[in-house]
Amino acid sequence: MNDPIHPSNRLIIPFLGPIYGSLGEFAETLLRVVAGVALITHGFPKIMNPLGAMGMVENLGFFPGPAEVWSILLSLTEFFGGILITIGLLTRPAAFGAMIVLLVTVYFHWIFSSQGYAGAEKSILWAAIMFYFVIRGANAHSVDARLGKTF
Repeated sequence: MNDPIHPSNRLIIPFLGPIYGSLGEFAETLLRVVAGVALITHGFPKIMNPLGAMGMVENLGFFPGPAEVWSILLSLTEFFGGILITIGLLTRPAAFGAMIVLLVTVYFHWIFSSQGYAGAEKSILWAAIMFYFVIRGANAHSVDARLGKTF
């Protein structure tokens, strides 16, 4: 390993390199599962009452289409998208849908509710996590990998 660009040659404490390397995939899987479970948990009340977000959707002025459709799509995206992300099936499209929902919540908190960055901070963080999985997809610990196919 005489490659000066290799990450282990740039570590302040070089012996940590193998630890970082061996835990990288685990950390990525953990992030995906925690993010997916958080979406499931957040989406569960919505899936139990898929029309419950109609008022919020109407206030945001979502068009085209009736608020009922957007409310149902929100419920499905959060709950079932969370399940797909957790197990790593169709990870990229599920994360893309969740990212769109989260970007709308950024708008809702920052602009619509005038809460600024402080109100939108969690949504920004979650949208960035979803963006990571849109680009990266799932890893070897996923249904996508078991199927040998990815979107």
